[in-house]
Amino acid sequence: MPITKGSRALVDEATAQITTYTVAQIKERLAAGDARLQVVDIRDPRELEREGTVPGALLAPRGMLEFWVDPDSPYFKPVFGDESKEFVLFCGAGWRSALAVKALQDMGMTNVAHFDGGFGAWLKEGAPTETLEAHKARHKARPSS
Repeated sequence: MPITKGSRALVDEATAQITTYTVAQIKERLAAGDARLQVVDIRDPRELEREGTVPGALLAPRGMLEFWVDPDSPYFKPVFGDESKEFVLFCGAGWRSALAVKALQDMGMTNVAHFDGGFGAWLKEGAPTETLEAHKARHKARPSS
């Protein structure tokens, strides 16, 4: 069966329907301590191990995202139920995150966006990063809520 719509067309359609920020906008909001902002890294564990992540990012693998967001799912993560947050997703280049934001909007989320260029653009702009090990250590050091 031939493909009638390619992945690039899907990404372009999604991008036209979602909110997209620049890396500079996200860096500025993080530097200002914007408590409403929650950056979400949807890359897979191999990418995180190899490249690290954005400090303070919530790690939510793309394959589980819809399940973690859905309150009726056995995999629901309550952090995604916080309507006071804006969840800004990113992946490696911005394609998976565009599709993911569109999927979450289709589920009814309105407080979701992504940033253009993904982690590649983040690195290119010299934005801060942390290793996966440092992320895990910081997460374990947080008091339980």
